[in-house]
Amino acid sequence: MVLPGLSEERKIDFVIANGENMAGGKGVTREVADDLFKGGVNVLTGGNHTWANRDSYSFIEEEGRLLRPANYPEVPGIPGRGFGVFKSKLGYPVGVISLQGRIFMSPIDCPFQKVKGIVERMRLQTFIILVDFHAEATSEKIAMGWFLDGSVSAVIGTHTHVPTADEKILPKGTAYITDAGMTGSHNGVIGVRRELVIEGMLTRLPVRHKLSTGDLMLNGVLISIDPGSGKALSIERIHRLFPREEDQEPENHAV
Repeated sequence: MVLPGLSEERKIDFVIANGENMAGGKGVTREVADDLFKGGVNVLTGGNHTWANRDSYSFIEEEGRLLRPANYPEVPGIPGRGFGVFKSKLGYPVGVISLQGRIFMSPIDCPFQKVKGIVERMRLQTFIILVDFHAEATSEKIAMGWFLDGSVSAVIGTHTHVPTADEKILPKGTAYITDAGMTGSHNGVIGVRRELVIEGMLTRLPVRHKLSTGDLMLNGVLISIDPGSGKALSIERIHRLFPREEDQEPENHAV
């Protein structure tokens, strides 16, 4: 696992990973989550694939470090929680919010309306607040960044698996990037074996996806935050490539 060495090298105090695809490419499991927590991940955020393994619903409900999107309907039967406040290695309280977009995705509750109240409550405990906005549309992610500028420390987009080059600090102190990218095989199509994706696009018939193999990559962002004000001081894209034999079977995760 790469993360422990990277954390030591860059003096990382708190690690968030989007975990919706951590179990063989889709969904979550207790076993893989435990491996990631042992490797240095503090909190796992979610997305539309969080619910792929119904057997894991009880785990989603029980594990406080695993978040699902906060803007799912508040009705009986929706397990888990969408936000929480956690302690960093240095003892700082860190608020983490998981959200899901609605454009080109399932029509769930409005993430803008939902996050507003969460942030107001969370700021009573900490000014360090990080938002994972799991959304398809670039416009929706950018709008969320501007909507939350000055009230959270960072808005980090996920879901499209390809890192964008628009990392910046917005005028009121919120770090922003449209997509942090993915951790997994570099040789496929957003983590899936390329020949299967091409077959599906050519035939338009259902194709069972399998994880791609070959070179592994780690993508993400490193954010420096003033603990007193919660304002971001810097944001830096992280990209690491790790060659491996293409015919090797992939592991469930490569954080």
